[in-house]
Amino acid sequence: MTQRIQAQFAFLLEADRLRGIERQNLILDCSRRENSAEHSWHLALYALVLAPFAEPEVTITRVIQMLLLHDLVEIDAGDHPIGDAVDWQAVAEAEQAAATRLFGLLPNDQGAELHALWQEFEQAESPDARFAKHLDHCQPIFQTLYGAAPLPDHLEVVRGNLFGGRAAALEQSFPEAYFHALDLLGTPSDREVSALTDRLPFLNAADGLKTVLRATWLGDGSRAENSAEHSWHIMLYGWILGEYACSDIDISRVINMLLLHDIVEIDAGDTPIHGAQSPEAQAAQEAQEQQAADRLFGLLPEQQAVTFRALWDEFEAATSVDATFAKAIDRVQPVLLNLLNGGGSWLEYDVSFAQVESRVGVKVTRGAPEVWSYVRDRISPWFEENKRL
Repeated sequence: MTQRIQAQFAFLLEADRLRGIERQNLILDCSRRENSAEHSWHLALYALVLAPFAEPEVTITRVIQMLLLHDLVEIDAGDHPIGDAVDWQAVAEAEQAAATRLFGLLPNDQGAELHALWQEFEQAESPDARFAKHLDHCQPIFQTLYGAAPLPDHLEVVRGNLFGGRAAALEQSFPEAYFHALDLLGTPSDREVSALTDRLPFLNAADGLKTVLRATWLGDGSRAENSAEHSWHIMLYGWILGEYACSDIDISRVINMLLLHDIVEIDAGDTPIHGAQSPEAQAAQEAQEQQAADRLFGLLPEQQAVTFRALWDEFEAATSVDATFAKAIDRVQPVLLNLLNGGGSWLEYDVSFAQVESRVGVKVTRGAPEVWSYVRDRISPWFEENKRL
């Protein structure tokens, strides 16, 4: 078991580097470029919200998994804006080599499974991969067109993409997205697109999660992580470590919980696990999160609003098998990042090993005891060396 879980964590910690890959697109408030990790999270959310537009044979969980993985190769190969003059054959070869290296970090069975899923996305021949590609093509368009102050050259990229570029295929494959984009560019059509525009307010509001900073810093210590890229990373954690759940879980429900779990922080902010809070402050924070859930999920059509809110409530209650495991995984990732970056929030909040055990270890053990046993062995030397037992 030790060798297997070591390989899984090696992959998960290497994946952390995707946060350092900047894309051409700006986040919705146009304050900075987005990175490929938070982009992957937003695409997964697009898949969940826009599932009604998929063909009946599409499995949305597989689409979400493809989108979690699709840009991992950029860790080695980098991001290449579609408007740049690029040797695309060389890029494809670099990405294939990156996929071999990255998925090769995993145990053979998982590595082969994830590599095959990434290849399927690249080939774009299966129904799942085609739908994932449609979303990957339309999300950057709407992120630009709904931006607070889109750059003129970015608008030109969108026009070129829609008129003769890769997004031109959306006219046939996802006409609601294509014609709504034309509307936003000032070329109105009589196409009925309300099924899409009823969902875009939620997807646009969700972009705000990219601006919510957490107490945990990235593994390289360069900056605080944000809640969108955190959500992407723990979705990977939940998927890869699902075999260690202490009860049988539905991995698709776990992934969806982790996709949605921090959405309320757009309004309520992040609450550091090691930050001291009075019972009154905790109650006020919980009330604020409930109000945020009301507002944000209320942006969706009624049926989706009810379904997503119920999933978020289940995660918060942490009594079901799926939610117990999801909560456990949510606690694991920051611990490993603190270890990588030399202490992080443990130093900031003057945390002892006993406090980590009580605040983190108990919850992780409840959902995935083998995972906590491994993590505990990894972090205990740091606390010993720093005299924080």
